[in-house]
Amino acid sequence: MRSTIHLVSAEDCRILRPLLQLVLERGLNGAFGKRLAGTDAASITALGRAMVEAEPLPAHELGRRLSEAVSADPEALAAAVRTYVPLVQLPPRGLWGESGMAVHTTAEAWLGRPLLPGTDPEELVRRYLAAFGPASVRDMQVWSGLTRLRDAFERLRPQLAVFRDEHGRELLDLPDAPRPGGDMTAPARFLGEFDNMLLSYEDRSRLLAEGDKPRVFTKNGIIRAVFLLDGFAAGTWSIAKERGRAVLTVKSFMALSHAEEEALAAEGRLLLAFAEPGLVHEIVFAAPAA
Repeated sequence: MRSTIHLVSAEDCRILRPLLQLVLERGLNGAFGKRLAGTDAASITALGRAMVEAEPLPAHELGRRLSEAVSADPEALAAAVRTYVPLVQLPPRGLWGESGMAVHTTAEAWLGRPLLPGTDPEELVRRYLAAFGPASVRDMQVWSGLTRLRDAFERLRPQLAVFRDEHGRELLDLPDAPRPGGDMTAPARFLGEFDNMLLSYEDRSRLLAEGDKPRVFTKNGIIRAVFLLDGFAAGTWSIAKERGRAVLTVKSFMALSHAEEEALAAEGRLLLAFAEPGLVHEIVFAAPAA
């Protein structure tokens, strides 16, 4: 979804993938529109679907086979199939700690059930707010890539709690969602690369200081793994494995207090136990980034 890889349940896939079809088509037109000029989307869709359902294929092989039947760029043809045909990657991709070449088949073939087109976006709004509320309509549009969501929010308004942030912007939330008071200290947490917490708001200053943004969002499109102190991004982290050891390196944006280091070390030990069980664990605090 959003032209990247997401791990979702089977039922979520059936509901969410059709809702994001227009987002994917917009991305395809922006990236490959010129290279697909003069082709017939319906024919490419039918041919690509038949190919990956007959035999799961990597993207490059799908494009190559399509180019034998359709006079167009192989990469663009494979992207068109990924856009118009809901695809899943088969194991060993998607298994924890395993890897392999990404091969694709259709979601319908893999799940043995059809998707559910025509689902009302109100359910997606509820799901978004459950994860990221309080949030604005614009926040959800940035997260999803969808536009014109205000109508869905308005239909739900009688069922939502309404707030204003420090700048007067309207924020909405589910009425029974947990909302800790402002005097509560948020625990130390480690977020992974491309974590949705950093991608789910138009106003990212609620998590990340503007001056620290270049340290997290790189010029080549990588969004680094960060750790949070009291709910705000305070540095980056990485795990390196070598000779039976797993070393968690914590690089802060500023000098850390002893209590902050202790909190990060405690959470870091849990992270290492989860990510790299069976290895010797070590935590290193690097000097604050310049």
